[in-house]
Amino acid sequence: MTGSTRPGVPPLDPAGDSSPDPVTLDPEDDTALRALGHRMLDDLFDDLANLRDTPPWRPMPDAVRHAWRQPLPRAGADPAAIYDFYRRHIAPYGVGNRHPRFFGWVQGGGTAIGMLADLLAAGLNANCGGRDHAPIEVERQVIRWSAEMLGLPEDSGGLLTTGTSMANLIAVLAARTAALGPAVRRHGIQGARPTAYASEAAHQCVARALDMAGIGADALRLLPCDAAGRMDLTALPPSIAADRAAGHTPFLVVGTAGSVDTGAIDDLDAIAACCRQNGLWFHVDAAFGAIALLSPRLRPLLAGIGQANSVAFDFHKWAQVPYDAGCIVVRDAGALPAAFAGSAAYLRPAARGLAAGAPWPVDLGPELSRGFRALKVWMTIRTYGADRLGAVAERCCDLAQRLASAIGRSPALELMAPVALNIVCFRVRALDDAAHDRLAAELQLAGRTVLSCTTIAGRRVLRAAIVNHRTTAGDVNAILTDVLAVSP
Repeated sequence: MTGSTRPGVPPLDPAGDSSPDPVTLDPEDDTALRALGHRMLDDLFDDLANLRDTPPWRPMPDAVRHAWRQPLPRAGADPAAIYDFYRRHIAPYGVGNRHPRFFGWVQGGGTAIGMLADLLAAGLNANCGGRDHAPIEVERQVIRWSAEMLGLPEDSGGLLTTGTSMANLIAVLAARTAALGPAVRRHGIQGARPTAYASEAAHQCVARALDMAGIGADALRLLPCDAAGRMDLTALPPSIAADRAAGHTPFLVVGTAGSVDTGAIDDLDAIAACCRQNGLWFHVDAAFGAIALLSPRLRPLLAGIGQANSVAFDFHKWAQVPYDAGCIVVRDAGALPAAFAGSAAYLRPAARGLAAGAPWPVDLGPELSRGFRALKVWMTIRTYGADRLGAVAERCCDLAQRLASAIGRSPALELMAPVALNIVCFRVRALDDAAHDRLAAELQLAGRTVLSCTTIAGRRVLRAAIVNHRTTAGDVNAILTDVLAVSP
């Protein structure tokens, strides 16, 4: 209080009463901005309703690209004008994964409820690195649901992440600490020479995780795959034994549940048994395959995943949550603080008040500043339910089998890999490798169908990943119609 005479409390400077008002970014009158917000929301719903009237992807014209070469603005501008710029220069040129004929990569289509959840999360503007507040409890609920889906214990630990790439890095660091002890966090790996194992079909982010962890990408032993694209398990035990004999420290095996090229699923049961016999951490990269567990018909394909020490997956793929929303779940909840907990004085949890609520997410992973991405996951699951999300995955797999059958009936086409889940790889018999890349680009530029290319058995192939909940049988039939129409 101004003019206080309490002992030890100096009076406030009377001049402070006449100081200028603080700079604020809130409008004095939000009428215009509120109206603009309603317009934005209406436009977003209109965009979703009219997706089929637009191409799945369109190239950015040079004039639009040039618009991104402007210098730093020193003064502000009217939000309505900025939004108009967005509608002209950003909205039409997205990656296209909302569209039902986007088959290029395993990217979910998003939903209206997820879009609204992101709006609510931004409005709350919570930092989910720690402290005692409801958004942290929402994330903990999502982790418990994830553990239930995976068949892991109810008291498993975990975090939501930007995606499976970050989740795999967290798993590698947790496995490293579990194998080499807590001293590794201070002194590094020294001469331990840790080694890890995965199939040749493993995503590149697994090797990158070992690189970023300071272990080195060369420490990842890439084992051959069988004809179905799964890890050749006859190669795993001898590789582990050979490394131990050479003075290495095997510590981690990564199984794949939904490989990036073909959707293949490793024999997770057998990998789990090998890890138990050899005392190794068993991690599963289930980036998109994990959501298949919500389908009673598909769940047996992932038998053994519940035996893992950790599982990484994405909600922004088959669960259709807007980007970004990855997840790591670890069987032993204590493995995460063992690998990440720090001791900064200003981050010390307390028994009461806002600083309560331990353990904080900052002690379970590498990030302190974390957005409230759990809300869009929680609202998606609550809105649609696990059964309906599982039905989306099941439907995508049915459509993939439909596409594979049509390819098998066409003399002009050749199926190049078994269809394990929702990815179909095929060739046009009359085209060479380079022509397949050109064909995919032509389809994209024409705004008809987005396919990608990959390499199977040394040959370039077209790859159709059926992920979007909006995709129909007619959209899948159009894949072959478009491919054959563009092919010579």
